[in-house]
Amino acid sequence: MRTAVCSGSFDPITLGHLDIIRRTAACFDQVWVCVSPNAEKKNQMFTPEQKLRLVKAAVAEYANVHAELWTGLLADYAANHGACAIVRGVRNATDWDVERELARINEDLHAGLETLLLPAAAEYEHFSSSMVREMIRYGQPLEKYLPAAAAEQVRKIREETNREEARN
Repeated sequence: MRTAVCSGSFDPITLGHLDIIRRTAACFDQVWVCVSPNAEKKNQMFTPEQKLRLVKAAVAEYANVHAELWTGLLADYAANHGACAIVRGVRNATDWDVERELARINEDLHAGLETLLLPAAAEYEHFSSSMVREMIRYGQPLEKYLPAAAAEQVRKIREETNREEARN
């Protein structure tokens, strides 16, 4: 069985992320989506558990895709799941340079672990979780940016957050 890992902080998962996951699922028998907190990223909107909830909702229709939280090294996660590849989406030359460097590090950690870089589909090249967080903050429609199931979960999380804040 050929297994791949797709990873990210997914704050929140976007249609661009889902496109990479969907394309990976079409090429591999099993895909593990590794939801990793990234302490270097500022202005996180969702907790790790909420991010996992959003990812699970977004990938529910894919029988060969699973999602988990992970706080360690991505190369270790891939090795623990018997993955032969890490698949990453790239939107531009800057993403390419960063991902190429990370690929070398991951291969140094686990020999034979390949990193496959998929170019973002043209309609998602301008998407970023940061941009989507702004849309959420300002109450913009989310269906153009988020998978429908994730957009519904975002609404529920925001309602839960508003109720909690009203109680305090």
